[in-house]
Amino acid sequence: MKLFGSSSGARPLYQLESRVRVKAGLGAFLSTEAIRQPADRGWTDTLYNRVVLVADPKISVVPVLERWVQEGKPVEKKDLQSMVKQMMDFRRYSHALEISTWMSDRRYFPLTPGDLAYRLQVINKVHGLEHAENYFNNIPRQLKFYQPHGALLSCYAEEKSVEKAEALFEKMKESNMLSSFVYNMLLKLYSDIGELGKVDATFQEMQEKGILPDFFTYNILMEAYANTSNINGMEKILKKIQDPKVPANWHIYAVAAKGYMKIGLMDKALAALKKSEKQIPQKKGRVAYGFILSLYADIGSKDELHRVWNAYKARERLSNSMYMCMISALLKLDDIEGAEAILKEWETRCNFYDFRVPNLLIGAYCRKGLLGKAESLVSQVIESGRTPFANTWDRLAGGYFREGQPLKAVEMMKKALQLTGQTRWKPNPANVLASLEYFRDQKDVEAAEKFVKMLRCLVPLTEENYHCLLRTYLLAQKPVTDLLEQMKENGLNADGETQKILEEKNNQHHPESSC
Repeated sequence: MKLFGSSSGARPLYQLESRVRVKAGLGAFLSTEAIRQPADRGWTDTLYNRVVLVADPKISVVPVLERWVQEGKPVEKKDLQSMVKQMMDFRRYSHALEISTWMSDRRYFPLTPGDLAYRLQVINKVHGLEHAENYFNNIPRQLKFYQPHGALLSCYAEEKSVEKAEALFEKMKESNMLSSFVYNMLLKLYSDIGELGKVDATFQEMQEKGILPDFFTYNILMEAYANTSNINGMEKILKKIQDPKVPANWHIYAVAAKGYMKIGLMDKALAALKKSEKQIPQKKGRVAYGFILSLYADIGSKDELHRVWNAYKARERLSNSMYMCMISALLKLDDIEGAEAILKEWETRCNFYDFRVPNLLIGAYCRKGLLGKAESLVSQVIESGRTPFANTWDRLAGGYFREGQPLKAVEMMKKALQLTGQTRWKPNPANVLASLEYFRDQKDVEAAEKFVKMLRCLVPLTEENYHCLLRTYLLAQKPVTDLLEQMKENGLNADGETQKILEEKNNQHHPESSC
């Protein structure tokens, strides 16, 4: 199975382009959803499913690959190539790199230019641009075709490295490696840095050289014009894609709708959204529906929101990610009751209980001061045998701090910090500081130290945190030498504020300045 075709046409890098095109904004939802799908449909013991179960990016998948071979089970190159792409789609770049490396270094499969292109991209994601460049420079000349060059160009575009991207583009031009993909990378780069003049000039050059624009070209152009409120540019693209010979998709119209909304042309935005809906593919339209739902919420049209939601449910497989989209859209409209109804519907239909779904409503309750409802929902979920995420407790803590209940808030923060296994979560800095302020007010050094010990497992202490601890120690008349040494070890030298706090040592009153 070839990941990239021949080096002569534009199609070989089409799949790579889909990973660097304009995002629809649902990646965080959909990536996790995709990871869970095999379990939802029933477990089958395949190498892919075993790899998927290693959800923590800090845990290597190499032992899983090695064990599969030790069990005498076959491994085909096309399966490993497919897994590399899937891991990239899931944003599990370290795993993608491990699989790619294992494919060549342990299974001795020869690498194609397409394999090298994928590896170069994940090296950039995992180790940075310098390592990606070093890898590219060490690719044998006989394999340094269009695909690795295109992958490096996409890395430059992603990192907004303009001079390097332009230099590589000229080199590819001299080597007759031009394609719609190559121009799209340059267009995307100029769009991202706001160089609309260069966007227009590059597109004009593309047309003059007879290189046909594709879906991605028009998507990038539309985004560039919409971001800069260039209505003339937007409408030129809309006019051009009316030609059935010109490639168009739902995303172009949806981005146009965003552009119209930005300047208050709601009628035109609605018209563009209607056209976007007509372009939703019959299969795999989930991202499109999610994006359009969020836009109807931005417009404030609850009726249209429910109409599109019902259309989605009639055509697509229901998923946790889309329930999250719908609940988020309703909360954007301040429709708590509507969001509660969707949550109840989800609870009756979900195959995999994803705590991120109720978390949306819990967060809304906390923001509105409906802490009784928030606690009740958390209690119901716990009683059903499920474990809240750390950020669930963090949200509750924020709600209690806002409502002037610091004791309860601190208890919530402790529960959050105890879930240190959830490595991706980072505590809300405002809640951390408010907790330390509570310990300061209570002159409770022991509780503060226990809290900080858990906190350090997740994030380093800030200067503000240390200053709050320093005041706590001084109020409790505890020596601060060790604490000052810890600050120094963490690269935080005593400054004017630190000296000011130390001068308060003999002050028996509560310091008026905040932490």
